[in-house]
Amino acid sequence: MFEDNRSILLGALVLAVFLLRKFLDFRRAAASVTNLPGFRTLFSDRFVWFPYRVNGISPGVQSEINLYRKYQDFEEGGWDIMAGDVIGARARFPKPLGPYKVLLTFGPNLVASEGDEWKRQRKLVAPAFSEKNNKLVWDETVRIIYDLFDNVWGTQDTVIVDNITDLTVPITLLVIGVAGFGRRITWNEDAVAPEGHNITFKDALNVVSRNLFLQVLFPHWLLKWGTSSMRRFYASYKELGQYMQEIIDARRSGEVKEERHDLFSSLLDANEGLIESGEKLSDIGLMGNVFIFMVAGYETSAHTLAYAFILLALYPDEQEKLYQAIKTTLSDDRTPEYHEFSSFAYSMAVFNETLRLFPPVITIPKQSAEDTSFTTTNAAGEKRTIPVPKGTYVTVHTPGLHNNPKYWVDPDAFKPERFLTDYPRDAFLPFSGGPRGCIGRGFSETESIAALTVIISRYRVEVRDEPQFAGETFEQRKARLLRSKLSLTLLYTMGPGHDFYDHHHHHHSLEDLPQDDIP
Repeated sequence: MFEDNRSILLGALVLAVFLLRKFLDFRRAAASVTNLPGFRTLFSDRFVWFPYRVNGISPGVQSEINLYRKYQDFEEGGWDIMAGDVIGARARFPKPLGPYKVLLTFGPNLVASEGDEWKRQRKLVAPAFSEKNNKLVWDETVRIIYDLFDNVWGTQDTVIVDNITDLTVPITLLVIGVAGFGRRITWNEDAVAPEGHNITFKDALNVVSRNLFLQVLFPHWLLKWGTSSMRRFYASYKELGQYMQEIIDARRSGEVKEERHDLFSSLLDANEGLIESGEKLSDIGLMGNVFIFMVAGYETSAHTLAYAFILLALYPDEQEKLYQAIKTTLSDDRTPEYHEFSSFAYSMAVFNETLRLFPPVITIPKQSAEDTSFTTTNAAGEKRTIPVPKGTYVTVHTPGLHNNPKYWVDPDAFKPERFLTDYPRDAFLPFSGGPRGCIGRGFSETESIAALTVIISRYRVEVRDEPQFAGETFEQRKARLLRSKLSLTLLYTMGPGHDFYDHHHHHHSLEDLPQDDIP
């Protein structure tokens, strides 16, 4: 009994000391920023996972809260700091590599590097994202969509899509296959795995892209002997690596002589040109970058397109404006060409407004390299200097920035037109900004604008009416369709109950359709 009591007392003492140290650290940290008002907790989401936001205790699932609270925390605190003060000062606020170390599981890469290593990676990788690659992305995205129309949807007037990601994810994967790896895949491809492989390239790419979080969470030995889904991912990951090595070997042996503009081929060519300088990457380094591009390309494009279609279905007037703008350029129903990209300004406006409301990068982490400070102004015009001690973690809060009423009129509204005129570019960071801005931005924009333009030119997107949701208000429907959950790099995967159908335009304007077809 005495031993038990002593153990309990010792445990309580250890807990008390721990909590006291946390509290003192908390007070010290608050004092270092002159007790700036705002939401504070003893524990960060890195220390303990707790799904609920409790003032003083836990921030909850911070990424989800950041997305849905948007500017609310800054409004309540009364102060905010312009992101350009951080993004534009790369030397003062470098990228902390700690949160990105998990990405090294894919091999050395551009995202998980800084300083001289980042410069080396960037020098190699940048040429791959060329105008020729953008044209390839556009042409192949258009081809993939028409293949969908002709060989999957066929002559159907109405196409039911139970979850919009069932449409956008395959589009993205097929584009990555050809524009990322130089492997053209069709929607109805039913190929047998080639000699030396147990899984087709298409299936390996599909499984790996959808489950890359497993590579981050679990060691290889556990994936190899784990659940059936873990084993399937492990096998697909190994097969995809083998396919990539075969592409490398074929390129080096001269078996592939034609000019190629897919990312992997361009990366290989650029890498071979660095032999003499000693900056050449290993094959693992090459694959590491390609895997990271695959993660970014899959998530950013697929889910931004999904949100765009949801928003267009919720706001049919905006969808009509987009349709009419597209038809101004494609009045004869011909195939859109890459050189006409700038003509689809309204498609880009819809894409950008979607990114503003649902940014793929929810927080941009930085760390102060020196003792510095910010000067900020509140709504009353009062100025305040905020000290930032060396080593302080600073986060650019993208949803807050994208919904700040100082820079955006009626920020909660879906208004693509705001991007047709001059807009506050410093307050729009869907792909981060500055030298560390997303290198694949052009790839994502080109793919997304092509897909959005071609689909809306022929189909109208509507929300399918379902009896169980008959009494819901517009705001309830909007909340249901846009409900999301945490994904590997951002908060993006659609929840249940998002039923869509696309109604064929038959090459007529919406006014030409029967009235009862309009929601």
